[in-house]
Amino acid sequence: MRVISINLNGIRAAHKKGFYHWLARQRADVVCIQETKAQLAQLTKDVASPNLWHTFYCDAEKKGYSGVAIFSKLRPDNVTFGLGSSEFDKEGRYIQADYGTLSIASVYFPSGSSGDLRQQAKFRFLNVFEQRLEALEGDGRSYIFSGDWNIAHKEIDLRNWKSNRKNSGFLPEERAWMDMVLDRYRYVDSFRSLDGRRDQYTWWSNRGRAWANNVGWRIDYQIISASLKSLLQKAKIYKDKRFSDHSPLIVDYAKEISGF
Repeated sequence: MRVISINLNGIRAAHKKGFYHWLARQRADVVCIQETKAQLAQLTKDVASPNLWHTFYCDAEKKGYSGVAIFSKLRPDNVTFGLGSSEFDKEGRYIQADYGTLSIASVYFPSGSSGDLRQQAKFRFLNVFEQRLEALEGDGRSYIFSGDWNIAHKEIDLRNWKSNRKNSGFLPEERAWMDMVLDRYRYVDSFRSLDGRRDQYTWWSNRGRAWANNVGWRIDYQIISASLKSLLQKAKIYKDKRFSDHSPLIVDYAKEISGF
């Protein structure tokens, strides 16, 4: 099973940059997309429903904002839209597809970089998401929470960590929350389980020469249930071509999706 996560920063823009042509060669089973920045009615058929994919969208009420999607080769048993939060479901931040005892979610955490109001909203989202994790405990399912979490967990996960300790995305409270997800709820950072190297990032600012100099942040994850850790085979951040200010995160698992 291959799962790809990518913040496209606009699905229509990424389509024009060749994202779908690249995707057709990736042998992916499930693709988790964040920041579609479009409502389904605004998409042409070739963008909304590319050949061979079952596609599901959770749009934001506001046009040109947020939105998540799941593309799946196998039709899911069930699809869940939203987290049951009146505040965040209207922003299109969560969609989940179920396959047997496996659930794969595309999740887009808010950014707090624009100011204190959005940072407080981000903290509220963390609370909502933790409530979801608590509700899932002991349900006998395995989960992959795939997406843009807008948090760099450790110092190794961003180039300029010393100067960002008071900035959204690397705040002590955010990092402690990530610790809690992995420790208390026993989830696993799939990429770090396989790759402990430095300078592995998934997002680069458009300012200056961040991409050219690899001054980035690792804020895109596939956070998985501990039951899936033994199935991890390979994780890769794809950087040969750019479709967005984020790079695709590709993780391979040693079990077919139909086997769950």
